[in-house]
Amino acid sequence: MNHTYKVLKSDIELFAAALSQVKVYVVQSLGDELISVIDYGGTIEKFSPDSVKIAGAYYIRNQFEFRVDKKLC
Repeated sequence: MNHTYKVLKSDIELFAAALSQVKVYVVQSLGDELISVIDYGGTIEKFSPDSVKIAGAYYIRNQFEFRVDKKLC
């Protein structure tokens, strides 16, 4: 079984993740396919067009990626 991820970009995807209470982790791109995991996550508490609140911290949507694990069978 392989593990991969889905990037949450749209309001609908963020809303669905918030409703289903899935663990979301926050990633920042460092360029040239390098990333830094900023927060290993929690559930989405709140989101707006500009930011997402996860585990008490706010993250700017255009500066970070929000990912959920997705299992492939």
